[in-house]
Amino acid sequence: MMLPPRTDRWNDADWQVLEAKVRWAARERLDTLPIGAAIARLGQSFVGAVYTPGTLEVPGPERVVVNLQAFDCVTFIENVLSLTRFIREDGVSALANRPAAEARYVRYLEDVRYRGGHLDGYPSRLHYFSEWLSDNAGRGRLRLLTRELGGVPDSEPLSFMSHHPASYRQMAEPGIAEAIGAMERRLNLSLPRWYIPEAAIASVERRIEDGDLIAATSTLPGLDVAHTGIALWVNGRLHLLHAPLVGKSVEISSVPLAERIAGMATQDGIMVARVIRLRGRGPQ
Repeated sequence: MMLPPRTDRWNDADWQVLEAKVRWAARERLDTLPIGAAIARLGQSFVGAVYTPGTLEVPGPERVVVNLQAFDCVTFIENVLSLTRFIREDGVSALANRPAAEARYVRYLEDVRYRGGHLDGYPSRLHYFSEWLSDNAGRGRLRLLTRELGGVPDSEPLSFMSHHPASYRQMAEPGIAEAIGAMERRLNLSLPRWYIPEAAIASVERRIEDGDLIAATSTLPGLDVAHTGIALWVNGRLHLLHAPLVGKSVEISSVPLAERIAGMATQDGIMVARVIRLRGRGPQ
């Protein structure tokens, strides 16, 4: 089943998901858990939700898309973090004022999805997930763990978007291609990126915790990350909680993370980050 993308113009179905998750979380006392444990618990509650690629690619100008019924791999993470924040900062009492609660949730999504936490057109979206990680880390939300886990440098420049403009509708709009190219050049000035090669994942997995964010690095030229998910320990091994590239719904990987990455020709390692706070620095 393919569900249409949602936007900041909420509908009843998305509101019902938000309301149900917030009330469930209150009963389960998710607000009392460590952040990582709360993220993992909430993420698991979405197992079975529809996977839909390109959920942010809606007609018209760039705007905050709200879709709590279907996810791609990045919007799954963004919504789990935003909903965890709503649960811990606002809670059930905030549901009494639906317009205010919806506006607050949209702001939380904007804060995590856009550079510096503010929407300023299509180029302000954190398109490359390595920048998504560094931007959120720079605002105090994440701790980047890859290098301290033994990560190695990757000096390949980012160029995928500018080299594949036909894959992005917005690149045909005036000024967008130039802005994306400038963004790639800026990011390439901060090279290298760091990643843990697939052969080393099993040896460091014990230092990764439930709720850590996992980015599977890409083998495609000019692309940093091929897939994303949330770390989850299952029967003594580290697995991936994710909206899969191939599949129909949010799931827990059937094999441990190390084996999963080794079996994917388009992925060759991981980046790891830990959520240390849900509110980014700066005006909220």
